[in-house]
Amino acid sequence: VEVRGAAKEKYYVAYHKPIGIVTHSPTEHEQGIADVYHFKAPLAPMGRLDKDSHGLIILTNDGRVTGPLLDAAEGHEKEYYVKVDGPVRPGFLARLSEGIELENNVQTKPAKVKRMGERAFSIVLTEGKRHEIRRMCAAFDYRVLELCRTRIMDIRLGSIKPGEGRALTAAEQVKFLAALGIKGVEEN
Repeated sequence: VEVRGAAKEKYYVAYHKPIGIVTHSPTEHEQGIADVYHFKAPLAPMGRLDKDSHGLIILTNDGRVTGPLLDAAEGHEKEYYVKVDGPVRPGFLARLSEGIELENNVQTKPAKVKRMGERAFSIVLTEGKRHEIRRMCAAFDYRVLELCRTRIMDIRLGSIKPGEGRALTAAEQVKFLAALGIKGVEEN
């Protein structure tokens, strides 16, 4: 007879991944999130941010989150601030908002795009192709100088400094799990 104890406590952390830190599987000469951020329980990053990008990533020990959060078919929004190496030309943002074809016939989904300055814009994606924003910008001869994820669904980076994190509030947890179609911890 198997006797089960109390369910393991679930943690959800909004973390600001710094530039230079690898999200998954760092090599011998790289640092991963676990090397620079210590929490009271082992946490795994949900999704990726490339080494040269910074910003919001959700850390959790709740494996139920992975599939629903990362499935592009679910359409969960992720917002980014992007700074490029030249003035944003007329029509560039409009083309990004429609979705564009990248190399090898890869098509991006339409995105919400907003100018944030002469050389900067925000973009909201509902998919996560590898280096998608950098590739989209390169298709128009822009080089990305800064790429920061500022929001995942309703969770915002806010004033969290690089290398720091904060536990999601109880209200944020409830809303986050409900949006992913996950029942609360007590119903595991």
